[in-house]
Amino acid sequence: MRKSTKHLLFALFAFFIIILALLPLFRSSNDSPVNAQATQQQPQQDNRMAVRAHKVEVTEFVNRLQATGTVRADEEVILRPEVAGRVTEIHFREGQKVEQGGLLLKINDAELRAQLRRLEYRKNLASIKEQRTRNLVERNAIAQEEYDIAFNELNVVKAEIDVIKAQIEQTEIRAPFDGVIGLKYVSKGAYVTPNSEIASFQNIDKIKIDFSVPERHSSSVREGQRFTFRSQADRNPITGQILAIEPRIQTDTRTLQLRGIADNPGGRIFPGAFVEIVFELEAIDNAIMVPTESIIPVMGGQNVLVYRNGVAELKPVSLGVRTEANVQVTDGLAPGDTLITTGILQLRPGMPVRIAEFR
Repeated sequence: MRKSTKHLLFALFAFFIIILALLPLFRSSNDSPVNAQATQQQPQQDNRMAVRAHKVEVTEFVNRLQATGTVRADEEVILRPEVAGRVTEIHFREGQKVEQGGLLLKINDAELRAQLRRLEYRKNLASIKEQRTRNLVERNAIAQEEYDIAFNELNVVKAEIDVIKAQIEQTEIRAPFDGVIGLKYVSKGAYVTPNSEIASFQNIDKIKIDFSVPERHSSSVREGQRFTFRSQADRNPITGQILAIEPRIQTDTRTLQLRGIADNPGGRIFPGAFVEIVFELEAIDNAIMVPTESIIPVMGGQNVLVYRNGVAELKPVSLGVRTEANVQVTDGLAPGDTLITTGILQLRPGMPVRIAEFR
């Protein structure tokens, strides 16, 4: 082998040895402080329980109660005759407005009027006799007893006339108040009895609304209190006020019966209509309202879990009014507290938590 070839092989071998010696240095360069810092910046796993939270705030709250009711006329009667007889006159049209005292129907009273005329003749004779006997008594021509008899006879005839006039009035049906005639169920010439229905008669210038509220709200209602309602036919809200309160609780439903009254301009709402009522029971200026699901019922009270310093803390609370989604806290929470609203069955006091979402 040539000498130059030996030198070349020796140089290649030396170069290979140097490369093997420097290889660990290249590996250590990959573990430089920059790469170590990048490794440290990778997020570590958070084992704390994720929860939703509600920030406690003070708000103005109006306790509204929704109910359903039935409309009634302000005044309503079914017209029926007081005596039996044949209808001789009808003085109304269906749907007509009639003032109080207006004549609506007349039953045959010919016999009664004949009796009245006979009694009027007897009254005239009795009156003349009473006058004559009084003059004679004044001249001491007859005894006082004879005058007393004549005077009583006159009064008896007058009383009989009053009876006949009352019977004649019973053959007439007059409007008991200002109102509207409903549908007519008799015709002229029909024979009617006290059980016969002539027509309905109603005053709907004002309407009454009957509805009820749960027993627990009985102390929050009073006469004159206002409410709003809507009917199926007219969705515009109408304002009414409580007219009367039934002074007892219905034992079968545990509700308190109320009756309201409202104006009915144009008679647009008819009696018997179904209405939806919104009733404001009370207004609270500084109320703390929290989600219902955050309340933990316990023996003898209620608790909530609040977020404080990264852990869940148990606090007893006192409750007030409720709605479908919220409940009023009257004691135990302050504005600014962070209330935990989810995972309350799994959490224990002192357990670490993290807030994933605020409601």
